[in-house]
Amino acid sequence: MKKVLALVLAAIMILSLAACTKNNNTPSPSNSGTNPPGNSSNPAGPATPAVEEVKDWVHYLTQVNEMETFNILYSQANKELQVLTNCIDGLLSNDSYGNLVPGIAEKWESADGGKTWTFTLRKGVKWVDVNGNEKADCVAEDWLWGLEWVLNFHKNAAANTSMPIEMIAGAGDYYNYTKDLPEAEGKALGIDKLKEMVGIEATDDYTLVYTCVDRLPYFPTLTTYNCLYPAAPALIEELGVDGFLACTNENMWYNGPYVLPTFVRENEKVMTPNPKYWNPDCKRFDSVTYKMVESGAQAYQMYENGELSYVELTEDALNTIYQDAGHMFNEKLVEARPTKYSYQIHLVFNKNQEDGETPDDNWNKAIANEAFRLSLYYGLDAEPYLARINSINPLKCANFCYTMSNLVNFSNGQEYTERVMELLGITPSTEVYARYDAEKAAQYKKQAMEELAAQGVTFPVMIDYYISGSNSTALDTAVIFGEMISENLGDEYVKLNTLTYVSSLANEVRKPRKASIFINGWGADYGDPQNYLGQETYGEDNAYYSTAYSNANDITDEALIAVYKEFTKMVNDAKNITDDMDKRYEAYAQAEKYMMEHALCIPWYVDVHWQLTQVNDYSKIYAPYGIQTNRFVNWETSKDGYTTEQYDAFAAAYAAGAGK
Repeated sequence: MKKVLALVLAAIMILSLAACTKNNNTPSPSNSGTNPPGNSSNPAGPATPAVEEVKDWVHYLTQVNEMETFNILYSQANKELQVLTNCIDGLLSNDSYGNLVPGIAEKWESADGGKTWTFTLRKGVKWVDVNGNEKADCVAEDWLWGLEWVLNFHKNAAANTSMPIEMIAGAGDYYNYTKDLPEAEGKALGIDKLKEMVGIEATDDYTLVYTCVDRLPYFPTLTTYNCLYPAAPALIEELGVDGFLACTNENMWYNGPYVLPTFVRENEKVMTPNPKYWNPDCKRFDSVTYKMVESGAQAYQMYENGELSYVELTEDALNTIYQDAGHMFNEKLVEARPTKYSYQIHLVFNKNQEDGETPDDNWNKAIANEAFRLSLYYGLDAEPYLARINSINPLKCANFCYTMSNLVNFSNGQEYTERVMELLGITPSTEVYARYDAEKAAQYKKQAMEELAAQGVTFPVMIDYYISGSNSTALDTAVIFGEMISENLGDEYVKLNTLTYVSSLANEVRKPRKASIFINGWGADYGDPQNYLGQETYGEDNAYYSTAYSNANDITDEALIAVYKEFTKMVNDAKNITDDMDKRYEAYAQAEKYMMEHALCIPWYVDVHWQLTQVNDYSKIYAPYGIQTNRFVNWETSKDGYTTEQYDAFAAAYAAGAGK
């Protein structure tokens, strides 16, 4: 078994090298979108005769990942988008190598080097209700209604605005225009003013034209993300503005491969094929059921009982199976492909006490101190935490950058995060956690204690960390996390205070500002580093993590404000470089280096877990950006589940196909 595991790991390492350039190619301005029609994910791997395929897929999500909105234009969270991407289609999708392929747009092209992009839409795409009844044609003007909704401050509250604002001509002006209007006037707007101000035009029912702020060769990658998704004007009229924002699975309209007739909160949701889907030849399940579970341990029990089609293994379950050669699942251990998410420890700079109202001055002073932040940055040896994700190869989960790997490459072939680590002087290792530096951490700890004591800060500084009260896996991980902090930095200096919430992290913790830190991930919405670093800038409404998590705009410490302003300037300077992609990427890499040197957040892990599964992951859509990777289309499956040996073959075939 261990020999087989070594083989599959070697194969995966090969494919990561072989596929990186292919995965990260953005279309050239002359790309005419000549890929085969449909949403094919180009299944990889050898054909397996006499395999009984899965007809009804049973997925699972932990209850903390229950949906909070069905409005795809408003959501910025994977817990909703992984479902809604199956319900609503955009212009383009991806294949299993991350290449752009047609969606509702049959082809796309730019005649002026990427300043203007024209998308030709396919005819016959229908909007349907939850029962599959036809409601309207899906036409080019629906994308104008979708963009108006996103950019209208009073309709979408700045959600998903950062990308169109930085790319589409006039989008920022329109957002500011709506923000300055009285709420009633903003909500009453249609698309007439948008047509006047913003670089988007429906020249006919099936031709959509975007005008960018500059030559942007990567602009088509943004169409795989929901900020550029369509909205049916008849549905907005039917539900009203407030009703459309609060739409449900029962009254929303669909144009994607599935509809969602069943939704029982914190229990299950069931998708069935859309009978009017524009691509009836794509391979779909008869049903997709999401089971909501309390923890990974419960999910494993359900898989053992034949109730799930796959399960991500907790540390305990993985070790039990791996160490027992006779275990029924020993030969079916599969190391999953890395997800697209880069996880960070997000630091909260303006925090309240547990009452959610009184400022937590002790924490706010401590976290504003750079020496304190750097003691955390250098002083936490993450390996015990990473073992909770992947106990066999924990350091494969180590993360040292804010941006996820394999997003973009320099023209010489160097991958972007390799350059960031080069600037930081970090060399990843399979033996030790590369960022951990006990000597530096001790120096910064001493400095921080002296500086903070002079400000009246008391020790130990308590790190309030919230987890779901019903998630036993999260609790076990928090115990390891707390022990690691105590062992690395000392209880006299800093301690983890693990607290719980009942059902909504956003409403119970994040909005009342009760947490000191969040461990959360970001996946790219399009193929450019701006989508990562732009979430952390200062003084900008559209910077998601700065506004929703770290509360950076409410910092009062002048030195920290100056650091944030310099970082923001570096990011915006990089964003303005559009004529030389190498210079652009280098400028972003320098900004990311600056961010790490001042520990504005702490890169923590990437998700490379082990699983038991009935799907060949190499047949699925796999892209480093957008929301397409969660689509249940064109999957190769086996009701018996796949073995390690089979995944070895899939990985090798995938790597061989990457160069074709």
